Parts: sequence; C-alpha cells; structure tokens
Amino acid sequence: MSVSATPQAPAPAAKASFKFPFWAQIVAGLALGVLLGWLAKSQDISWLGTTLEQIGDIFIQLLKLAVAPLVFFAILVSITNLRKVNNAARLASRTLLWFMITSLIAVGIGLAIGLLTNPGAGTGLTPQDGKLPKHHGSWLDFLTGIVPKDIVTPFTELNVLQIVFLAAVAGIAALQLGSKAQPVLTLAESVLELLQKALWWVIRLAPIGTVGLIGTAIATYGWDLIGKYATFTADVYIGSALVMFGVYPLLLATVAKVNPLQFFKGAWPAIQLAFVSRSSVGTMPVTQKVTERLGVPKEYASFAVPFGATTKMDGCAAIYPALAAIFIAQIFDVQLGIKEYVLIAFVSVVGSAATAGLTGATVMLTLTLSTLGLPLEGVGLLMAIDPILDMMRTATNVAGQAVVPVIVSAREGILDKTAYAAASSSPLEEEPARTPVAVAA
Repeated sequence: MSVSATPQAPAPAAKASFKFPFWAQIVAGLALGVLLGWLAKSQDISWLGTTLEQIGDIFIQLLKLAVAPLVFFAILVSITNLRKVNNAARLASRTLLWFMITSLIAVGIGLAIGLLTNPGAGTGLTPQDGKLPKHHGSWLDFLTGIVPKDIVTPFTELNVLQIVFLAAVAGIAALQLGSKAQPVLTLAESVLELLQKALWWVIRLAPIGTVGLIGTAIATYGWDLIGKYATFTADVYIGSALVMFGVYPLLLATVAKVNPLQFFKGAWPAIQLAFVSRSSVGTMPVTQKVTERLGVPKEYASFAVPFGATTKMDGCAAIYPALAAIFIAQIFDVQLGIKEYVLIAFVSVVGSAATAGLTGATVMLTLTLSTLGLPLEGVGLLMAIDPILDMMRTATNVAGQAVVPVIVSAREGILDKTAYAAASSSPLEEEPARTPVAVAA
C-alpha cells in the first residue's frame, strides 16, 4: 500500500507546475489588447473595435452587477464584526487617521509634480475644447446626497455613498439589538459569501476583460491623443508610482517595520486586478483576501478593506484632482495661489468618499473644481484620456487600501508577522471559501 501511495504524491505538483499563472494571463491580455486595438485603429477595422468594446463593457457590467449588494453586505458585516475585535473604536479611528495622512501626502505629491511640470502648457488645447460633464458634484450635493430618499433608488442607480449610509445604519442597529439581530447577521454573512463566490467567477474572466478594455482604449483614442496629453498622463503615472512604490514602502519600513517587498509580493494580485478593472469595489474581495494573507486579522480586515474600498482613494481623490486642477487652471488661464492649493488638499482628504470606488473620478474632480471656482467645462478636456489614467489611479487606490490595515495592525501589535513573511501565492489560485475556514480555525 505504501509503495502505491508514494508515486501518486507528486502528481498535484506536476499539474500545478504547468498552470498558467493568473498574473501571466493578465500580462498576455494586456499585450493582446494593445495589438488588437492597434490593428483596429490603424487598419480601420470597425468590427474589431466594436467587438473589443463589447468585451470590455460586458466585463465591467458584470463587476458592477455585484457592486450594490456587495457594498451593502460587506459594510454591514464589517461593522458587526468589530464587536469581535478588542479596542474596535481605537482601530477604526487609527484606520481613518492613516487614510487621511496618506491622502494628504499623496495630494502634496500631486501638487508638487503639477507645479514642476506645468501639464497644461503646450498642449494646444483651449477652453472651447472643454464641455460640461453629465455628472458633477458640489459640497451641497455631497452632503445632501448621503441620505437616500428611499431604500430602492441607491441600489438601482448605484449610488455607493448612499448604500454605505444604509449599511452603516443597519450595522449599528444590529449591534444595538444584540442577539435579536443574529438571524439577520447570519443571513447577511451567507449572502456576502455567495456574492464573493459569484464575483470570483467574474474575476477569473479578467484576462479576457483586459483584452477588451485595453484594446478599446487604444482603438478609440490612439497614440495621437495620448501624445497631446503626454505631460499630464506622465504626471498621473509618475505621481501614482511615487506614492505606491515610494511613500507606501517607506511607511511600511519605518512605521510598520515590515519588509515592503514582501507586501507587494502578497498584495500584487489585487493591485494588478485593480489596474485592469478600474474598480476598487470590484477588486474588494481580492483586496481583503491578500490583506488577510499579509497577517491582518480577519475581523479587522473585514472592516478596514470595505471601508477603504469606498473612501480610500489616493489615486482618484488626491493625486488626480491636484494635477487636474493645475492642468485646467492653465488651460483656462486662471492663477492658483496658496489658498487654492490648501483647498485642493482639504477636498482630497475630506471629500474622497465621493469617488465611491467605481470606475472614474469625475464627481471628485467636479467637487474640487467647484470648490476652487474653476470652470467645470475643464472636466470635458480630460474625459477622453480618463480610462487610461484610471487604470493607474485605481491600482494606487487599492494598494493604499491594503497598506493602511497592515500599518495599523503592526502599530497595534496584532499583525501576524509569520503570515506576512509567508504571503506569496496569488489568491486567485485557491477557492475563496478556504480563507475564512483557515482564519477561524
């Protein structure tokens, strides 16, 4: 019996060695998308461009399909899970504090890069090239828009901020009810697991979605348009890279006192999916899984990650609005002073929840412009290039959403350093249902 068992043992390893890693599938999708997009643009192949657009739209639509219920149940469960954590109020306040600190650093970097490079100069763009956005935000809209008029509309119109409000109210009420609310909480946890399982299937389609999304960007905008916005595009990517690969590692090394390279080794699956999907909320299940694998306690991660996915936006709400405000001010020949720069920082730190974790940052940008008194038509100047910018912005958002829980856990002495040091494999290589079992054991 022992002889027959021995040769069978290496079989799973042999199979695993021939698996095509998920990150490689994403890279292949990127390369294929660029090639097909270039063919559709250069050879004027309309059917190919349409096909790529449909593939990308279906992938994003599948992600958005789960957003409303996922956000509601994730926030509801995360708030009620805080009762299982010691010093829950302290952890929540420290999380919010580090969200604000890192956002302030990010907006400072965005402003510095914008002032050094003058992204609006020499573009050939004029105020006439701009147009009013379909959706815009003001502080009044932001404040009054938090409370929904009814329960159904936030879900049908995908107003994530209102969904977060409803979930927070339900979660706090459940905590007050105690054991009476347990049947509802059990149902909520089951529904959340079901949603995460279904979203996992969508995430598996990310390489195909990548082909459509990247291909559409190249086929629609081409290299000429990117060239016109070359300085601004480079500024967004450089600013995001400085935050993601400069500020975050520095904080991990000095504040959390952990190896920054190990963080990226464990968090990379979430970062690369964010780059492709352009959705912090759509990436949330992966972000939570890699955060737990980096040694953050499950109960705390289940609060910090959903909270961050809807409010922590260093790319979309800090770096981008700062650079965009400078860009638009230069196009419209408006002088910005110290007061305006302070306002940009204020909006970035306080108003980031307006981005809501969905693709694009138009609401946050219009909120910034209206606060500064800049023409909202300036948003129209950036809409064409937005999908290309949004990939790097969202990757930075998600990296920050994983960094802060690691920092807070390390500072509070609850980070599992052994798990952190061992985090390496992609969470997409395993079934998501296995993680809660392992953590609870």
